[in-house]
Amino acid sequence: MTDNPAAPWNLVADIGGSNARFAVYDLESAELRAICRYPVSEIPEFDQALEQFLGEVVIAGHWSPLPTATCIAVACPTDGEVLQITNSPWRIDRKRLQARLQQSRIEIINDFAAVGYATTDLAPGDWHPLGGRDAIDLSPIAVLGPGTGLGVGCIVPVGAGYQVIEGEGGHADFAPIDAEEIAVFKVLARRYGRVSIERLLSGSGIVNIYQAQAQLRDETASYESPAEITAAALNDSSALAQRSLSMFCQILGSVAGNLALTFGARGGVYIKLPAASRRAFSALWKTASSGSVLKPRDALAPISKTFPYVSSSSRTSVCMVQQVKSSCGIRD
Repeated sequence: MTDNPAAPWNLVADIGGSNARFAVYDLESAELRAICRYPVSEIPEFDQALEQFLGEVVIAGHWSPLPTATCIAVACPTDGEVLQITNSPWRIDRKRLQARLQQSRIEIINDFAAVGYATTDLAPGDWHPLGGRDAIDLSPIAVLGPGTGLGVGCIVPVGAGYQVIEGEGGHADFAPIDAEEIAVFKVLARRYGRVSIERLLSGSGIVNIYQAQAQLRDETASYESPAEITAAALNDSSALAQRSLSMFCQILGSVAGNLALTFGARGGVYIKLPAASRRAFSALWKTASSGSVLKPRDALAPISKTFPYVSSSSRTSVCMVQQVKSSCGIRD
């Protein structure tokens, strides 16, 4: 760590519906420092979380009070002066943010744009391949990942590099493709009216699937949280939880396959998953490979040359740093 008490730094942040992560990118060491995570439910406003982090930077005593440049990845569309974080009460006011950070150059990008940038700079240990073929260089790449909502994006080759296309694909209509999915869809349609993909592919989505499955089978829904349902499925303590997690992963495979077809994603389909979901999806993929009925969608095989999942925080902050550097003209 630098010994300069006024060392320059960049602020990077990942603002989701459930958690907010802030970090210092030290410009002298080119490393991330002072990484802080704040549960959104415990802090009423984004501005308060920002102030808490800036206070941590001052207490550390190694850096200037304010950053040279700032890049914030947000779980919402990035147009407009005031950004409302999806599935969260937090809002980011661009003018207020600029006034607080003064001369800092600010870039706000969609959180899955950050994931998209991350896919172009992953080390071998950052991802786990599930497909059996190699990706084709300089071909489109699709990314998706369930969390508080469902993030979706695309990376397309431009010249010798890539351009990330931001989207809100999680709000597209859910398309059930078998009798069981249709039955769950009907339950959710009575509850919500329109059923988007993230009504099923998200933390609350697996709860929706589980509750719908319980209703359809006239069984008691004993678990209330995504973590409880996933744990019960993985430790074989609940057939209902297993069936629900299986459907969740099959729908995830279906959506991934549709994205591969839509984007011609011969550069790969990358799925960003939390640890518990990675275990579940990998287990189901292996089961499918051995001929079980628990099958990810066949559309993935010919289209997506690689089908890796990426850890929930793999390299995202690093790639936000790269975006800050490129957008603000900062050199290594």
